[in-house]
Amino acid sequence: MKKGVEKILGADTELGNILECAQARVVPNDIAARRLLAEIEGVSGFNAVVAPVSAYAYAPYAAYAPSATYAPYAGDGVGGAAPAALPAYDPQDWGRKFLATNGGCFYVDLGHLEACIPEVRSARDFVAAHHASLLTARAACERANANLDEGERIVVMANSSDRHGNSWGGHLNVLISRELWEQIFERIYPALFVLAAFQVSSILYTGQGKVGAENGKPWVPFQLTQRGDFFETLLGEQTTHRRPIVNSRDEAHCGPDAGTNGLARLHIIFHDTTLTHGATYLKAGVTQLVLAMMEAGWCDPEVILDDPLAALTVWGHDCDLTARAALTGGRMVTAVEHQLLFLAAARRCVEAGDAWNVPEAEKILALWEDTLVKLERGDMRGLAGRLDWVMKRGLLERLIERNPELDWRSPAIQAVDLLFASLDPAQGLYWAIEAAGGVERIATKGDIRRAMAKPPADTRAWSRAMLLRHAGQHGVASVNWDEVRLNSSPPGGAPTIIRLDDPRRFTQAEIQQLAKRERNGSEQAVSTLATEPEGETS
Repeated sequence: MKKGVEKILGADTELGNILECAQARVVPNDIAARRLLAEIEGVSGFNAVVAPVSAYAYAPYAAYAPSATYAPYAGDGVGGAAPAALPAYDPQDWGRKFLATNGGCFYVDLGHLEACIPEVRSARDFVAAHHASLLTARAACERANANLDEGERIVVMANSSDRHGNSWGGHLNVLISRELWEQIFERIYPALFVLAAFQVSSILYTGQGKVGAENGKPWVPFQLTQRGDFFETLLGEQTTHRRPIVNSRDEAHCGPDAGTNGLARLHIIFHDTTLTHGATYLKAGVTQLVLAMMEAGWCDPEVILDDPLAALTVWGHDCDLTARAALTGGRMVTAVEHQLLFLAAARRCVEAGDAWNVPEAEKILALWEDTLVKLERGDMRGLAGRLDWVMKRGLLERLIERNPELDWRSPAIQAVDLLFASLDPAQGLYWAIEAAGGVERIATKGDIRRAMAKPPADTRAWSRAMLLRHAGQHGVASVNWDEVRLNSSPPGGAPTIIRLDDPRRFTQAEIQQLAKRERNGSEQAVSTLATEPEGETS
């Protein structure tokens, strides 16, 4: 009997966004985020309507300052009282809009525009969906800037730190079995410690890299990861303070029966936001493999780190990859040697057929191995187009070599570090390198364009997007990941609830087969999955 569940992937990526203004250089990030969200057309999560750009009136800058008087909730997107029909203001989830294009969503989280990709099955589709969300944010930024007053400009960056002691997340979400969830968070040993150890050494390929250090850590010229300095504990539900290496938020997005239907969602807050295709592919794909291994029964205590937090700093601050950290058995290993232990176990898992739930498992293994071998040999030239931190470090090293007046502490170097992740194609250094052919591509330009315009056909995102398209501007009462409520027809009745409890189901093939059987259109077929109208007993 096959163990585990399909490793459906998701991501919620907070973006760095600022509003530069001639009147004042310090402007609340929340203002920039709301202006960006105003330029993204979608269906609100609550009391849904399609929100066109015209629904969000822009006030002059004076309306936003001083920030202490800025109204935190705005029905029109920028200020004013909240309409009585809307829920209480939540600074971590404001203005959520689901996209009828691809089934993903955007919202404002603590002053950051946050992009959530639709659910996908493969790491390859994950890369396409991630880049599609970045290009959607870029287009929103271009439209927002066209409407700004003279002297104002919004800048958006796909990074995870501002170099002033603030960090935000590039979260990865993976569908896992409830059994594995219980092993990690209820039985604790060894599963929790194995997972934490894997995440720590994965910075070899998941880090975007940054100049200097933050959060009280000793200064270094350059380090592998932007998030590493901000982790202060091993385990916890919190995401914005005393950040844990392993996040225990139990939010499955799998319907009201998620506790008993055998499904759970692992919410991974550990990683940097990455731009290179290779790093993003490895981040998603290798995590899928390791979780599949754990579901199949592999959980080797020999890979557990004696002190994961200390190892994170030791490894993260050593770009030469020679630093060693202790395993619980006393063995001292480099980050590369540590990842090679996981690679060997993953290869056995794939050969045994236990990675049945990971698409392209062999390709993930091959790229993972090639990356680790090159890192071990110090072949950074061979990885410059694959890993963010290698690309960025090489760029900055060349800049310093060519300009003797610069060093790692120079403000100009720190500025270039930040510009690497700008979404502006005329400003962002990553995009310039990509345009010049310096990036190893996993997803084609066509893949990314399709991911912007169409939902994945093989997850429930397809049904969500189709429901939003076919219900029309006023047909949706509310929408969330696992539920869509349609307004009654004729108006006045209770909404019809359509539950999308299982991310693996409600695919295009499933719904079209249902439609064929009922000789109906796909949208009517989806509606047959609904429960009774709200308030009635099913």
